[in-house]
This record gives sequence, C-alpha cells and structure tokens, in this order.
Amino acid sequence: MPSSLIRRGVWVIGVAALVVALAVAALPLIASTRIVRDRIAWELSAWSGFRVTIDGSPRIEVWPTFRAILSDVTLSQWTEADAPPVVEAERVEVDLSAMAALQGNVAFSTARLVRPTIRVERAPGGFYLPPLPTGGRITRSIDAARGVLTANPQKPDLGKLPADPFGTVEFRDGRVVTSADGKDTEILSSLTGQVNWAAMNSEASLTATGIWRGETVQVDFTSAKPLVLFAGGAAPVALSFKAAPATFSFDGVASMSENAYLDGQAKFAAPSLRRLLEWSQAGIAPGAAIGAVSVASKVTASAGRAKFENTTVALDNNPGMGALDLSFSEALPVVSGTLAFDTLDLRSFLSGFTPIAPTGEAGPGEIDTSFADKINLDLRLSAAHATAGPIQLADVAATAQVKNGLAVFDISDASAFGGNIQSSLRFDRKPDGTQVEMRLLASDIDSGAFATAAGMTRLVPIGTGTVSIILKGPGKAWDSILENADGSFSATFGPGALNGLNLPAFLKRNEQGGFFALDDVANGALPILGAEIKASISKGVARLDKAEVNAQQYKIWLSGIASYVGRGLALSGGIVPTGQPAQPQPQANAQAAKPAPPPPNQSLFFVGGNWSTPFISPISRGVSGQ
Repeated sequence: MPSSLIRRGVWVIGVAALVVALAVAALPLIASTRIVRDRIAWELSAWSGFRVTIDGSPRIEVWPTFRAILSDVTLSQWTEADAPPVVEAERVEVDLSAMAALQGNVAFSTARLVRPTIRVERAPGGFYLPPLPTGGRITRSIDAARGVLTANPQKPDLGKLPADPFGTVEFRDGRVVTSADGKDTEILSSLTGQVNWAAMNSEASLTATGIWRGETVQVDFTSAKPLVLFAGGAAPVALSFKAAPATFSFDGVASMSENAYLDGQAKFAAPSLRRLLEWSQAGIAPGAAIGAVSVASKVTASAGRAKFENTTVALDNNPGMGALDLSFSEALPVVSGTLAFDTLDLRSFLSGFTPIAPTGEAGPGEIDTSFADKINLDLRLSAAHATAGPIQLADVAATAQVKNGLAVFDISDASAFGGNIQSSLRFDRKPDGTQVEMRLLASDIDSGAFATAAGMTRLVPIGTGTVSIILKGPGKAWDSILENADGSFSATFGPGALNGLNLPAFLKRNEQGGFFALDDVANGALPILGAEIKASISKGVARLDKAEVNAQQYKIWLSGIASYVGRGLALSGGIVPTGQPAQPQPQANAQAAKPAPPPPNQSLFFVGGNWSTPFISPISRGVSGQ
C-alpha cells in the first residue's frame, strides 16, 4: 500500500476522533445553551401531566452518564394555581440522551427524585391519594386505552394500546404529607423506591420502603397490564405489604372501574393482634387481644362487599376454617360468617371483639366498649375443643355479635364437667352507661369439678347437679359489676357427698360451746341424698332464700348473707335429725332479733368470718349426733 494512502487514512481517523472528542467536550456547553431550563420543564410537564417549575439552573454531567441535575423542582396542578405543589423535590436527576441533546432535543428514560415531598388527599373511600394530573402522556394513554376497552368490552384488542415510553422513576429519602388547616401532617417518611414501566403497553412494577407510624414498611406491586387496569379494565395484579406488625399479600385479578372488583388469593399474618391494633390506630382497645393470627383465603370483592371463601384461620396456632362476608354498604363495616376450629381459646378470641378483662393484668380495669362504634359483627363459631380460662369445653357452638352498641357472646351448647354448659355475656351501651349481663346454666355436671374451676373448695356437694347464675349491673369497670350486680343463683344436687365436713366432730364442738374454726372439723365427708340452694343477689351480696342439705340421718340448713365481693359471711344454720322440721333463724345482722328457742334435737350455730377462714359460733346447745 502506498505510504500516501496510509498517511491519508491516519489523518481521517485522527480527524474523526477529534470531532468525536470535541462533540463530547461540547455537550455541557450545548446543554447549557440549547437544552435550557424551560425546555426540560416543558418535557417533564408533557411527560407527567403536571405543571413543572425549576427554580435552579440545570447542571449537566457527562460522566459516568449524561444527565441533567435540577434543583428545587415542583410539580403542580395546572388548574389550581394557589394550591400547594403535588410534588416538591430538592433535586431531580434526569438521564438524557446525548444524541438528542446534540440535536437540541430532550429525551430521557430515568428520573431520580431526591428528598421529594408528595402531598396526598383523603379519598371518599378513606385512602390517601395524590391529585391526578389533568393531561400529559400518561393521562392520554389511559384515555386511549379506555377507548379500546369501550370498543369491545368482552375481548378488547390490546394490540391497539398506546406504546408511548415511560421509563423509570426513582425516589430517595422522600416523605408523604397531607394538608389540614394550612399545615402539613407527615404520613410517611424515609420513602425510597422506584417505578419501572418501560412502555405504556408493557408490564409495570413498584417497589417502595418507608417508615409509617414508627415501623418500616415495604410495598411491592406488579401488573402485566397496568394500562388496562388504570383504564378500568380487568388485569392481573400482585400486591404485597410487609411490616413488623403485619404482612399482607394479594395475587389475582383486579379492576379499577366504577364496578371495581378483586378476585384472587389473599394472605394476612400478624405476630400479635394487640400490637397490630395499637399500631393501626383503629380506635379499638386491644385489651388482651389474640397473639399470633394468620388468614389465607380466596377473596371476591365488589360494590362494597367482600367474600372470603375457603378461609383458613390460625389464632395463637389454633387452626380453623370457614367463610366470611365483609360489607361496607351500611354506616359501619359488617363482618359475618362461620368459623370452625379444632381448638380455640375463647377468652383471647373474644378480646378482639368484646371488652373481656385483660388476661395477665394485676387487677380489673375500665371496660372500653368503643369497639361497638367501629364495626358490626355476626359470627357463628364452633370448636371441637375450647378453653375459657381454666374451664375446658368440648363440642362448642357459639355466636359473637356486635351491633348498635350491643355486644353479645353466647355459648348455645358445649360439653363441660361431664354435663352441658350454656352461657351468655352481653354489653349494652345505654345513655346512662354500659349495662353488663352474665348468664350461666350448667346442667347435669360434676359439681366438684365445677366448684374447683370456680375456685370454691369448701362445703361443696360432690355429685351430679345443675347450676344457674344470672348477674346484671353497670359496666363502668370490672370490679363495679360484681359490687353492684343484681341477679340470682340456684343449684340442685343429687346423691353424693359433702366434702370438708366431719359431722360428728362438728356436732360435738358445737355442743361444747365456744368459737371454733371450720378447719377444725373439716377432715371428713358427709354422704348426702341431695342438696338445694337458692339465693337472690343485690349489690354484690347473696341472700340465701333456701339452702338445705339432706343426709341419711340429718338435714342441714343455712340462711343469711354472703358477700362474693368482700367474701364475708353472716349466716345462721342448724342441723336437725331427718323427719324433724327445721326452724330457720332470723338472718344474722346488727338488727336481728334474738333467736327463738330451737326445737328439740336441733343444733344451731352462727357462721362468720370469710370464705377462706370461716368460724363457727354455737347459738344454743342441741343433742349431740353421737
């Protein structure tokens, strides 16, 4: 090859390299003169649909990427000049196309918002959303997609969807605020994430993390047809929410039209319902709420109603199954349905819906019934095995209802203590205060096991019996219910034994006179033919209307009062041989008249002290039982 051709080739290559180097070196100068601030603002406005203003002068960087750095950027509604900006960012970094810049145009695929502030408004549905733009490529694409769906709702031609590019939007260290009375209230802080949406007719995804109410949260959203979704059509979506107090996920099909609906699989889990209620600020007192809770279900939701089918629930690792229905058509949300459990802690379950006294706390506290202002509830429950405090239940059928200030929990049928249990707990909010009513009917039960569960171990008939308790009183606090309740108590027992009574020793000590503790004659058991107790209750004091124990040779009777709040006793009683009529004495109190002389062979006595340490004082001498 001639040397002249070689020299020409070298010169051509050198000149080309020089031109490229000069073009690259001139990019910042070109950008600063031709890609002016107004041109970038116009392009961002056309892209976003908001009015974009840039207070600072753009700064152009060539390496490692060609980009413009903008300061003090705001995005506002075109139609509301006096309204605060929808988005404010201390800095916006825009990746630019070098070739477009050399031609005097602006083309970018990625925008990074540094320390943005996003203003949202409370929507009618209760959600906080930013104002929507009134124009821009995104809005035009959504309108065009809506036209495609309208042309053929059953089988739209998705090939006609707009294919305008969108790109990637990243945001770092942002915050979300809402305005009230001219002041900004922060909802979310440390907001970081990105939106990936290459083209309008392609898949889109959102990933974001932030701090909400003191907890780090993460949200992930993807959709294969986001433009169809935003235009009101049905599109597949996947959503997940993760935070320490709770996690939630949904995978299925959704529509954002006027007849919006969801159809798919949903999962929810919370390690502590108490913590979740406190964090969510739902206004429902957490009380002794359930510990861990998880729910997985097929969800179908539309027109203010959601159905949960094939629902699996786990409460404190107690699994259950059923179906639920959630309605928003009334003033308060309505939850109804049926749930079936293998095992269930009734106390912890109810504390999520009724003001059950907190477990594990030192003493009774105020009853909070504000939950009745938040929700209407109608649940049917069943459990093969259940616990209510120390009580073990089986084959439980129950209902939980909350409506119009009334909260009711009924056990319509359950097996316990070898018999059948029915109970009811009602909280009725009235203008003059909350009224609480408690009912219990225990039929054909083992009275000894029942008494042990109730904490009563002295002079309890052992055998088969039936117990009925009704209490009603003001429900300001748990201790005030017992102190001020009115009601009744009745019990009947069949053949068995009266444990904790050595009757010959009792008769002997009573004949000798002088005070003696019941514990001194408690080392025995008296076989009985039956027993019956009836008492009326007023302001926490039980007045014995009838209390008789029938043994083979003797009948024992009691009358007087017993306080189940202070646990004090003021009773008079007698032991009379079978076949001889008993003569109950006037009730023991400060105004009691002097007892009438006892009939022959009747041993009378007074019972005082308290339930834990009762003492006996003879009233008169009778015939010993020897």
